[in-house]
Amino acid sequence: MRDRDQMAKQLGEVGYVADGALALALSLMDFLKRPLLIEGEAGVGKTEVAYALAAIHGSRLIRLQCYEGLDASSAIYEWNYQRQLLSIKAREQSGETSEQIEKSIFSEDYLLERPLLAAIRAAEPVVLLIDEIDRADEEFEAFLLEILSTYRISIPELGTVEARSIPRVVLTSNGTRELSDALRRRCLFHYLDYPDEARETRILLARIPDIDVRLAQQIAQFVGRIRREELRKVPGVAETLDWAAALLGLGIADLKAEPETVHETLICLLKTQEDRANMAPEVTARLLGKVA
Repeated sequence: MRDRDQMAKQLGEVGYVADGALALALSLMDFLKRPLLIEGEAGVGKTEVAYALAAIHGSRLIRLQCYEGLDASSAIYEWNYQRQLLSIKAREQSGETSEQIEKSIFSEDYLLERPLLAAIRAAEPVVLLIDEIDRADEEFEAFLLEILSTYRISIPELGTVEARSIPRVVLTSNGTRELSDALRRRCLFHYLDYPDEARETRILLARIPDIDVRLAQQIAQFVGRIRREELRKVPGVAETLDWAAALLGLGIADLKAEPETVHETLICLLKTQEDRANMAPEVTARLLGKVA
């Protein structure tokens, strides 16, 4: 499809190497005006999709980081209570009535926009990243679904706020809990997996311009093999990029030439004591033996 290929090209131009399925999902997201739910393990590049999308469209990115206990006041809006209290004291001394004071303090001047309200009130379409939606409570998920269905927010003191523009919405989930069927029906869906060796090589070449093609291929092969080991925390793409930068900084041009240094630098990939202990030098040597 032309739109898919064009999207993949645009993503590549801003440094995000996508496969055809993701490029198609982003193309359909624009065509159908639907949110896109991206699910996958931590570290596969879900969040970076939203940043790349914002770069492609020259849009502002607004991020809502989800967490347990997230409520409407943190996600949509709240009132600047400190300013309101100061204003009440000042107006009481001026002799204004309680009705006049109330009307004054519940105005735009005292409204604090949070990500969801800011996104729908933006004059130009923004990219709204709702990161790790699976960490939020089911109650908040239901509230979010209502906003994504209507793109309007009710503020009792001010009335209903209609969207000035429809944001491009990207939701990410690490799968820590099952999301509701209603939310899934509202969104397009894409599962983002760890990249294969060919795509991870392209990522390395795109993000680390000075790296040699052969070294990039070796790193991608080695990391792919490490991910197939029994690990508590599988290294993501960000760890691969850190490791590649470290190897480049140490002047290593061939992984097989310096196995001891390669083993020592695995602190860039392995982030738990259990994984470090299990990755003995002989395991590193075994994995290096399979690298071309």
